[in-house]
Amino acid sequence: MAKLHAYLNFNGNCEEAFTFYEKVFHTKNPGYMRYGDIPADPQMPPIPDEAKNKICHTAISINGDSMLMGADVIPAFGQQYIQGNNTYVMLMCDDATEAKTLHEALSNEAQVVEMPLGETFFAELYSSFQDKFGISWMIYFGGNKDVDCESNA
Repeated sequence: MAKLHAYLNFNGNCEEAFTFYEKVFHTKNPGYMRYGDIPADPQMPPIPDEAKNKICHTAISINGDSMLMGADVIPAFGQQYIQGNNTYVMLMCDDATEAKTLHEALSNEAQVVEMPLGETFFAELYSSFQDKFGISWMIYFGGNKDVDCESNA
């Protein structure tokens, strides 16, 4: 069964926010993946110098089962921070079949598909979209590509 996590987008202050959340929830952040850590991809725009130290992904455990995850929004990637798109429901799936099934059902008649379900450098399957009701979702199955933020601390 997929685990449900909150995913928060920030306008350049993700690291500051997660330092605050660590104190609030009495937990330790294992580390940050920065945009400068992303491998070069000829199909993606280059990462601007001013964005390289921004947060691409981070997460803290709230109670062992729930996580608070986050990232900074980068306009060079076509992202725009708008109050309202700064919160996603993240479904972390146990296997590829579950990811495909949930993606197919939730993205049916989607208002916006930001990233279709597919392989990325950080996951075997990942997608992000707004469902037909305007709710923002992320579907994730890391498989053999699960990212270890601890090595980027």
